[in-house]
This record gives sequence, structure tokens and C-alpha cells, in this order.
Amino acid sequence: MIAAADDWRARDLAVLWHPCTQMREHPHALPLFPVQRGEGAWLVGFDGRRVLDGVSSWWTNLHGHAEPRIAAAIGRQAHTLEQVILAGCSHAPAVELAERLLAIAPHQAGRAPLAKVFYADNGSAGVEVALKMAFHWFHNRGVEGRTKFVALTGSYHGETLGALSVGDIPLYRRVYAPLLLETLFAPSPDAFGARDEAAAIACAERAADALADLLAAHAGEVCALIVEPLLQCAGGMRMHHPRYLQRARELCDAHGVFLIADEIATGFGRTGSLFACEQAGIQPDLLCLSKGLTGGFLPLCAVLATQAIYDGFLDDSRERAFLHSHSYSGNPLACAAALASLDILEGDDVLARNRDTAAKMAALAAPFKAHPAVAEVRQVGMVVAIELQPEAGNDEDGHAVEIAGRRGLRMYRAALDAGVLLRPLGDVLYWMPPYCIDDAQLEQLAAATHAMLAEAST
Repeated sequence: MIAAADDWRARDLAVLWHPCTQMREHPHALPLFPVQRGEGAWLVGFDGRRVLDGVSSWWTNLHGHAEPRIAAAIGRQAHTLEQVILAGCSHAPAVELAERLLAIAPHQAGRAPLAKVFYADNGSAGVEVALKMAFHWFHNRGVEGRTKFVALTGSYHGETLGALSVGDIPLYRRVYAPLLLETLFAPSPDAFGARDEAAAIACAERAADALADLLAAHAGEVCALIVEPLLQCAGGMRMHHPRYLQRARELCDAHGVFLIADEIATGFGRTGSLFACEQAGIQPDLLCLSKGLTGGFLPLCAVLATQAIYDGFLDDSRERAFLHSHSYSGNPLACAAALASLDILEGDDVLARNRDTAAKMAALAAPFKAHPAVAEVRQVGMVVAIELQPEAGNDEDGHAVEIAGRRGLRMYRAALDAGVLLRPLGDVLYWMPPYCIDDAQLEQLAAATHAMLAEAST
């Protein structure tokens, strides 16, 4: 069995170029784990080794690997319709999913609800859709000069050029800077170091005041603000108070700027509510959903827009239409998976179960606060972040880059040796497990984190 795993490693490295990886680190510094199958919260290797998926396979998996109800839904759909062009055609899964997403989307009293769904293939593509919609809407109205976007420091919205333009992780964007859109970056409302809710609210208010100044200084130039509500994931699992989102909504309204909520990672229960925006009681103009949308089974993105944005593209001229397209827009198999995932979220009362799981995660993480290597332990919903004291000599990007530096590599290997897949974001260890994780698996997650901290202190 071990020989089979080694054979797969050799075959992989002979032909594959892996994402978010310095390939020179394979096969020794960064061990490759060949996965044969998934079972709930487990990944099972070709050698029979069972590894707990502590990061939900890049934050996509909600209900566990090979969840039979989603697999069955995909199988049924595959026998009916696997793919059809969505330009000029329609099919039941795309319509039914759009109806259900609009029914559960965040709604703010006094605002017209989100009313239309545009499908894309993945999160980055969805962000591109939202950015283009925001700019194009103003263009269609004959408003020139609204060409800038505002994003937050420490933000991440994807790797395509438009999405990368509104991200603020230097290692990812620096080399491509000549190709990127001009973006204005407002200070993050990150509440790192805040000792209580009052301090977190103060962080949010200061950041909102700075946003107000930025929008005033660029009046008439900004078409949209894009934010990751409550949780800046790839930027180091940094968290902020809902008050910032309330102020941001008010400021966008005051300046005639669209608010884009990137809930690609935070949606479908990750932060404790179905959508993070709900905790602030606000509704965006454009809502980007992906990752957990299909329960982690198939790539799909949905961008939800208001009726007012949709109406801004209705015209006799095709140039005023939104001609953005993807070959697999609204793929029936992916929509069927998403519908099955929504059934599970509702039928199994997943959010209530997650509240219990989150409380257990908090109890297991609490002792790490006293560890000398730990600067802060923070949590929102089903996400726990354990931030380490900065490593001497770390570069400016270390806090926001996956398994960056030698310490990060050592911690990653220590977790694998303890039977858990965890990928530190530089100085930040984090837990984002599938919702099906049980008590024994949570204990293993905590034990692996102890091993990582021991390695970090070496």
C-alpha cells in the first residue's frame, strides 16, 4: 500500500503543477498526500492512512466528503441533463436554485430585495462578474468617471486579474501590478487585539470613519465597495465587528456606491448565520456566493443582484446588455448539488448543530491563549484562528500566505504527522472543518494544534 502511495506521488510530480505552491518544495519540504477517497470529515490516502480535513478542502466542503444525498442528486441529474448552454436555453435546476437562493438571501428592511441570479464557474469569476456589473451599470446610465473600486487592506477576492486588483496580499498581486485595475484601499476594520466588544466596535468605527473620508475624497469616482463580511479569510482569518458593515452600507448609500459582499467563503453557515451579512442586518447590492454553494462537490458561483441593477442593462442595444459568459454557466449537475446541499442545511437544522460544535471548538481552543507562542485566539462561528507571535525575520507578507516560511512548513508537517490536514496562513493557525465533525475528531484537531505549537516553539 505504501508503495502505491509513493507511486502516485511520483506520477503526480511528473505531470502536475499544483496551485498556491512553490513546486521546488515538493516532495521533501512539503510532503504530498495522495488521496484515494473521502469519508465524512476524513481524507483516506492510497496507503490507507486517514487524515482529518481541518480546512474543509479550501473551505468548500460543508457536510462531509462523499455526502450520499448530494452524490445521489448529482447522479440523478446526470441521467437527465448534464450540460446545456444557458444563453437562450433554460433548465429546472438553474431556475429552482435561483428561486431558493433569492428566498434565503440577506434582506434589509426598507430595501428592495435581491432579485436576479447570474451564474459563473467559481469565486474569482463571480467577483469579476460583480465588478463588471457595477461599472457597466454606471456606464449604461451615461455616468462617466465611475471607474474605481474600493477594497479593504488585507483583503482577498481571487486570482483572476479583476479579482486580484481588489485584493491586498502583496505576494499574490505584486508581480502582476502593471496589469491590474486602479483600486483604492480603505483600512480594514480588523479587531486584532481588541479585548472586548466595545474595543472591537471602536476598531469598526475608526475604519468606517476612514472609509467615509476616502469616499468623500473620491466623490463621483467610485462605482463599488467590495468587502468580505465579518471575516477576511486569506488575509489571516482577521475578524471584524458587524458595526462596520452597517456603516459601510450607510456610506455606500450616501455616495451612490454599490456594496458588493464577497460571501464566497463566509456563506452557508461558516460564520454562525446562513450569511455573514445577516449579523449586521444589512443587504448588499451584489452578493457573491461560491465554495460551499454546492457542498464542496462541484465548482459553481452565483452572483445575486438587485432589480435596479438588472434593469440598468435592459435596452434595445446589445452593447448595453451584460454579455459576460461562461461555458458552464448554471451547469445542471452543479445546480443539482447546490439544491441538495440546501436541503441538508434546512432539513438537518445544520445551523443549530453548528452552534453546538462552535461552542466545543471554543472550549478546545481556549487553553491555547496561555501558550507563550500565541498572540491571540479568535473565533467567528465555525472558524477558529490561533495567531502566533511573529517569527523573527518574517517578511511583510508572511502573515497572509499559506504555509509561508520554514516555521509554516514545519507546522504543516507536524499536523499531517498527527493525522490532520491544516494549512497555516503564515503566522495564523486556523480550524475550518466540515460541519459533520464529531467530538473525537475535534479532540484530534486540538491535539494536532498542540503538536503544531510545539513545533512553532522549536
